Amino acid sequence: MDAEARIGVYLCRRGTGIADAVDFHAVAEYVAKAHGVRLVRDLGFLPALDPAELAAEIAREGLDTVVIAGDSPGFFKPAFTRAMADAGGDPLRVRLASFREHAAGMRDATDRAKATLACAVLGVPYGLAALPDTTSVHPDTLIIGGGVAGIQAALEVAGADKKVYLVERTPTIGGHMAMFDKTFPTLDCAACILTPKMVAVGQHDKIELMTCAEVQEVTGTPGSYRVKILQRAKRVDADACVACHACMEVCPVSVPSEFDDGVTTRKAIFMAFPQAVPNAYVIDAEHCTYVQSDGQRCGACLKKCAKEAIHFEETDRVVEVEVGNIIIATGYDIFDARRIERYGYGTYPNVVTALEFERLTNASGPTGGAIVMKTKKHNRRTKQDEWVFAPDGPRPKSIAIIHCVGSRDANFNPYCSRVCCMYSLKFAHLVKEKLPDAQCYEYYIDMRAFGKGYEEFFERIKEEGVFVVRGRSAKVTGSEDSLVVRGEDILSDKLLEFPVDMVLLAVGLEPARGSEKLATLLRIPRDQDGWFSEADYNTDPTGTERGGIYVAGVCQGPKDIPDTVAQAAAVAARVLRSIVSGRGRDSRDSVSLPEIERRARERAGAST
Repeated sequence: MDAEARIGVYLCRRGTGIADAVDFHAVAEYVAKAHGVRLVRDLGFLPALDPAELAAEIAREGLDTVVIAGDSPGFFKPAFTRAMADAGGDPLRVRLASFREHAAGMRDATDRAKATLACAVLGVPYGLAALPDTTSVHPDTLIIGGGVAGIQAALEVAGADKKVYLVERTPTIGGHMAMFDKTFPTLDCAACILTPKMVAVGQHDKIELMTCAEVQEVTGTPGSYRVKILQRAKRVDADACVACHACMEVCPVSVPSEFDDGVTTRKAIFMAFPQAVPNAYVIDAEHCTYVQSDGQRCGACLKKCAKEAIHFEETDRVVEVEVGNIIIATGYDIFDARRIERYGYGTYPNVVTALEFERLTNASGPTGGAIVMKTKKHNRRTKQDEWVFAPDGPRPKSIAIIHCVGSRDANFNPYCSRVCCMYSLKFAHLVKEKLPDAQCYEYYIDMRAFGKGYEEFFERIKEEGVFVVRGRSAKVTGSEDSLVVRGEDILSDKLLEFPVDMVLLAVGLEPARGSEKLATLLRIPRDQDGWFSEADYNTDPTGTERGGIYVAGVCQGPKDIPDTVAQAAAVAARVLRSIVSGRGRDSRDSVSLPEIERRARERAGAST
């Protein structure tokens, strides 16, 4: 650091909520005492910056360096770089101190903000000054979440002959990918890719698979975590069950199938899908007549099971394990399309979501892969008419696909969910493949075809006869039998209306339910959108603020399957490195503010 530097510090807040716990007055008083700081100004919330006024102030104070500090300082940087240039200074001497990137939303928010700012003033990267010491590491690993990210990470770690506990809250591993028919842009069979990995997990002697389970408590320190896992009663012995389906066939209770996203039903004793792992039935205690009546009614499955695999007396239990590393791979949930009333989801039966359409086009789905419209049928059990997908239902002659439902919308989720454009194009291809004479319309805002082969897939869709409209869709109107999509075409500058038989809503991704509770248990931060925060987006995208705890897949933010698998493998490599070496990093909060200051001064002095 230049001993004669004249530094100006500007505190600016964008209002993301990340820095709400920061005492900005205390931070301003702290940095005002730092060597070389000549000016400190707290500009408040979303200040209206005038580059000319800033330039005059920079010149008047003789500042050669400007530090912008706050939750999103990069948002304000253009005004300051212009001001610095107008004042005759070097725009490259405008530095950022991002409280959001360095987790000022944690318990020690104000001290963390002070440390971040001290490093920026000294011109030292925060990650170098706040690098924690090492700790010893227990060789076992816990993975929370059994989707494709958790599966990939488990196979990588277990493949090195290391013990893995894989915890999944549903009865089967596979996550959302198990629900898909095809993957973009190659149109490979999703099950052909995923199910061999699922079977490998189920058969691996180094992987202890715990389905219908959730993490209940985490104590200990990095490298030696003690975890309590709630193992819910399945009431079926997985080793004895041979998946003969006899129990399911006699069960009188039907409820919406979670795996099929509600487009069909399952029984109270069920297996999510034929290739489920573990490949055994489980009993849904909430809907089981025998369990709810305390054994006074039903019990048909118990009488039918020839293998005596059903044990109604089984109860929940708590399992305790010790692990050195924890990988979070909890995935995502989809946006509830009912929240946007103008699209008519929940009102018009043939307005469907992306996951519902996935199950509709899947050969293992309720229609055997046939794209059909819902029809009204009488349910003899409930004595009510219901709209259902039936294999013999009418084929739609026109389908509209609406992008960005719940994404890129300031009223709901401002971020891009990344996968919606491409899976919408995949659906358009499947429509043209299975219904060659059907009209297909794509309403999109911007085409985010960012991956390998994605842009080429977009061009292929247009060549297949899909009508592509750039512009936000305004509204879906109509009746139970016919729909009209009204939207804008910004390229031709006009409003369009298309009568269609079916509307497909490309819903965005949201953090999985329970993410807030899990973040509290693990004592790691989440970003303003609710995704788990990585230690550093550029240099440590898989680590977290807590030593020995990593993120993999969509739980960290929206991404596609290839990126998810790559990140899961990267996390596994980091875990294995710590196990093999016997040493891992402590948490960042183990490094005190005075220690960060000392290290930053030493590095700044070494660089001069």
